[in-house]
Amino acid sequence: MRLSTLCLLISSALVCGCIIEAPGGATEAERRQATVAQVPQLAIKSGANLGGKVEIVGATIQPGRVVPGEQTRVTVFFKVLEPLDADYIVFAHAEDSEGRSERMNLDHKPAGGLYPTTQWKPGETVKDEFSFYLPSGSPVRGVNLWIGLWEPNTDTRLPLKNPQAVRNDGNNRILLAQVPVAQR
Repeated sequence: MRLSTLCLLISSALVCGCIIEAPGGATEAERRQATVAQVPQLAIKSGANLGGKVEIVGATIQPGRVVPGEQTRVTVFFKVLEPLDADYIVFAHAEDSEGRSERMNLDHKPAGGLYPTTQWKPGETVKDEFSFYLPSGSPVRGVNLWIGLWEPNTDTRLPLKNPQAVRNDGNNRILLAQVPVAQR
């Protein structure tokens, strides 16, 4: 397995991500690790339909609010409706809800890079996890967390098929959550 780590300092916010790739695709064990038989009770429900191929079922955010100086863990559940013909990247954008800080770009390969979207099977639910971090003393009071699927070779996003049913920006970005930031 190849492991690379990327940390960016973006306007008073440190963003760390880890990309893990399995050469040649996912093994059966990796596929089982990347999927869930049953979605746990979700704090955030979505229902966003991406291209008629994937539904964002929902997500959990731990600890439930962003605590400056500590990692915030996001787990998103994607239900596969139809096979995907391209390997999409999960794009995740964390933005200051008041627009005072620059966007944190948290784009990553789904399921820790172990299970590319071209291998996803209809009926499966894929679990994707990532984290972000605001440094201690950050002035941010709330974080808007936007998500979707992006194909880097064509620079296109999988289109939102039900924009009237979910909060979105009209540009195929789904507002997954508005997360409060703990004030110390």
